[in-house]
Amino acid sequence: MPESALDLTLDGPALTARLVDFPSVSGDEKPLADAIEQALRALPHLAVDRHGNNVVARTNLGRSERVVLAGHIDTVPIADNVPSRLDGDGVLWGCGTSDMKSGVAVQLRIAATVPEPNRDLTFVFYDNEEVAAHLNGLGHIADAHPDWLEGDFAVLLEPSDTQVEGGCQGTLRVHLRTTGERAHSARSWMGSNAIHAAGPILARLAAYEPRRPVIDGLRYHEGLNAVGIEGGVATNVIPDACTVVINYRYAPDRTMAEAEAHVREVFADCAVSEFIVDDHTGGALPGLSHPAAAAFMEAVGGTPQPKFGWTDVSRFSALGVPAVNYGPGDALYAHKRDEHVAVDRITHCEERLRRWLTA
Repeated sequence: MPESALDLTLDGPALTARLVDFPSVSGDEKPLADAIEQALRALPHLAVDRHGNNVVARTNLGRSERVVLAGHIDTVPIADNVPSRLDGDGVLWGCGTSDMKSGVAVQLRIAATVPEPNRDLTFVFYDNEEVAAHLNGLGHIADAHPDWLEGDFAVLLEPSDTQVEGGCQGTLRVHLRTTGERAHSARSWMGSNAIHAAGPILARLAAYEPRRPVIDGLRYHEGLNAVGIEGGVATNVIPDACTVVINYRYAPDRTMAEAEAHVREVFADCAVSEFIVDDHTGGALPGLSHPAAAAFMEAVGGTPQPKFGWTDVSRFSALGVPAVNYGPGDALYAHKRDEHVAVDRITHCEERLRRWLTA
């Protein structure tokens, strides 16, 4: 078999190793996208489409429900952790093992070995998840071909250590700017210190009590925090500008407009001269009340947890498709030099999905 090809008869751990040994740092996904497309086009039960370096494959069996299995094929930059290495304890090491080539391997295994699922399936393999949001391949598909992502339920195989994580939080980043007047620090009374003016912002953050709403039985935990501060001209100058960078992680029962309005309200009396939204992406409701989600939970087992963080399930939610995170990797090892995945987690994840889709 050519070095550029993928063998979908390999088991999940071996296919994960092959994917890891196929470098695909964000922006360099084309060779892997080519290999995935070629492997999927060889399967007669799938219709395959491509948009850029994003590959979508679908069954068309006329089932009453359609489920989407999605995963990104890019990784963060390699940190001397490729090629992959399997140790004697059943642990596979290498860049992308956890985030998320083990999940992609499970997708490919299901695509190759479940030709007549009990629900129609859509498989999405997309690029540029690990970089700026405007480059995200799933977003590009949603913009250009939203019909490719239609479904009743979606599973994003992001690392969750085979625990179901419902929905995701929204994330809002704002820059709060305070102003003053420059002066010589020896005659500070001749100016107005913009860093001191930021004190009420920091005090408000320190006293902030985050919400912990329960949604679909999952308790989310919000957070409003300073993640950066910048100010100062020189050590003998009273600064005339200061910026505090705030990150608000909010539960998915808030809309984007409500989240921004809340942050504005929190700092309304803090003498903020500028309120600049630097980045904002909405959350995703878990959708665990949907019948397809109930069947999924019955098949995979365990107790669902809220997703603390943002993932691309948000993009499915925006399209009206309830979604969860469920994958074999462990998010605690994502992006690390010692990134790894237990091979039994890969097998476990594949077996549970197969049970759900064939029972």
